[in-house]
Amino acid sequence: MEQNKKSVFERLSAINVNEHVEKKKDLSYLSWAWAWSEVKRACPDATYDIGQTECVTVDGKTLGFMCHTEVTIEGETLSMWLPVMDGANKSMKEVSYTYSTRFGDKTVEAATTFDINKTMMRCLVKNLAMFGLGLYIFAGEDLPEDTNDAVVTKPAEPTLTELKPSSEDWVKVAKYVVANKELGIDKILAQLSRKYKISPSLKKEISNLINS
Repeated sequence: MEQNKKSVFERLSAINVNEHVEKKKDLSYLSWAWAWSEVKRACPDATYDIGQTECVTVDGKTLGFMCHTEVTIEGETLSMWLPVMDGANKSMKEVSYTYSTRFGDKTVEAATTFDINKTMMRCLVKNLAMFGLGLYIFAGEDLPEDTNDAVVTKPAEPTLTELKPSSEDWVKVAKYVVANKELGIDKILAQLSRKYKISPSLKKEISNLINS
């Protein structure tokens, strides 16, 4: 190998994945088809294996299903695992079940082959991140570390909604603040500022809700 040839991690971690990231609630997802095609372009010898999906039990109690993948690139093999979860990131089991929240009981449907297949491919993407592709997304960063060989366009700033008193959004925000007082004013404002423009007067009102 030439001394100036970049490692697998250096090549893959320099790829900008921003345009291919999908958001669902607070989580980011990368298309497995795009991720795999990018890896094969950069590392033609890459291969992957889908491992056994296991039913995880402890003391006879079913906790859920766990999917496994294994990726090999240029002689290095790394493994990854990921639980089968619903849209609220709750473990899916062989049968449906309910759990309690501040807003009432919620139901988690039984896992299907579709849910397991979807998790397998998400697990593959997470496995590829261990080799560098999109790892900065998992770390909560905006851009790859090394952009010398990658065309990088910083994503546009999100459009923020102006939070207005007596609006439906304010009612939801007030409920959120009251339910999460323990986070403190700084963390709550940081979360809300990702979606809303908040006036000084409403910041004061939020502070009052936390301290009430």
